[in-house]
Amino acid sequence: MDIFKDADIKFVSFRKKSYLLSGIIILIGLISFLIQGFSYGIDFAGGALLQLEFNRKDVAIAEIRNVLGEIDLAGSTIQSLSDGEFVIRTAQTELQERQKILDVIKERIGPFRVLRLEIVGPVIGESLKRLTALAIIFAFIGMILYITVRFQFKYAITAIIALAHDVLVTLAVLSLLQKEITIPIVAALLTIVGYSINNTIVIFDRLRENLKLKPQVPLPEIINLSINQSLTRTTYTAVTTLLPVLALYFFGGTLSDFAFVLFIGISVGTYSSNCIAGPMLLELKKKGKISAKSVSIINQEEKVRKKEIKVTKKQKKKTKLE
Repeated sequence: MDIFKDADIKFVSFRKKSYLLSGIIILIGLISFLIQGFSYGIDFAGGALLQLEFNRKDVAIAEIRNVLGEIDLAGSTIQSLSDGEFVIRTAQTELQERQKILDVIKERIGPFRVLRLEIVGPVIGESLKRLTALAIIFAFIGMILYITVRFQFKYAITAIIALAHDVLVTLAVLSLLQKEITIPIVAALLTIVGYSINNTIVIFDRLRENLKLKPQVPLPEIINLSINQSLTRTTYTAVTTLLPVLALYFFGGTLSDFAFVLFIGISVGTYSSNCIAGPMLLELKKKGKISAKSVSIINQEEKVRKKEIKVTKKQKKKTKLE
């Protein structure tokens, strides 16, 4: 069912408001980053490693996590090795605090034997961080080449701007709320990039078709038409994606932060595909970066047509006065 069959939303008309809104959010995120930075999880910052073997063999991960939550360590990584044996990675703590953790666990869950207790470095080292950054850069370059070959270079520019927008807004939210950045969060950010680019390409496909099928229509109207025609598909895709993400957020336990980032990213990605990527093509045209001959001819013909209409109206007014 096409719920937006007759939609005529003027996305191009309120593009400047969209740019302003996005700019304000990103600016607030930048200020937050400068003041309080990001909250890095154990995977990035390192911490303490505890390997415990409980006398009880029916101890569950959820039980340990609930106990750690009482001392503000619910974000710790807990791995089950066998019945009653676990490896717990917590944030960096002092010796006295580590002893407090052990005491609380013993009091709430029961006696155990400490198999290992040591300070560990971050899972993601500096070299791996650099490799991750390079991988993202090469992925962006690959997207630019793909979109340039499939469409034109101007489409690639707007798509990458929209992608950067999605990532920056999501990072702004993470910094403002001080959500811990862990390996699952990084995975969620990469997922957002893939989701957003797919949505944008669908709109670009429709835009390219409409430029061929409606050569007499001005570019702003073509952009609005293309986005409106894709709106039903975009909405269905977003809703069907967000439903399992919301389920994961409410019932996913330790994956709730992962689901939260996906929710923000998918919502922002849907917004940027409609309100940023498409309308920004018009900005590039104004700056002379769109060289498509057909678009230039369309706009020239439209100007001539508008002048003819004005002349005709003036002639009719003169005739009435006479």
